[in-house]
Amino acid sequence: MAGRVFFFLQHATYEPAFQAASMGITAAAMGDEVYFVFAFDALRQLLRGTFGLPHSEKERAESARAEGMGVPTPSRMLEEARALGAKLIACDTTVRICGFVPQELEGTLDEVMGLASLWRMTEGARTLAL
Repeated sequence: MAGRVFFFLQHATYEPAFQAASMGITAAAMGDEVYFVFAFDALRQLLRGTFGLPHSEKERAESARAEGMGVPTPSRMLEEARALGAKLIACDTTVRICGFVPQELEGTLDEVMGLASLWRMTEGARTLAL
């Protein structure tokens, strides 16, 4: 019973990035149409290449335990989800508020779209905000 799933990411330190990436790769592997929607800090961290890096002692300890268990990093899971068809997108207004030019994000994001288009795509989909 595949469907559409949207993960709205505003934060991208280790814990929220892990939650989104692990659920997203699972959903993609199970045949769902997966979209990661990046905004604000999550968008900036994705573009800086720091998505999912720990930002506190607690997160550093969690990340180290996960590494010891052989659990992939959030950024690796995001790449693997993308290889399974997941899409990385952002709202064009949010992109501009963050100081970026949408055309410069090609390759990092699969699409930058208007909020109305994004809103319509969520109809009937499961959505999670992190």
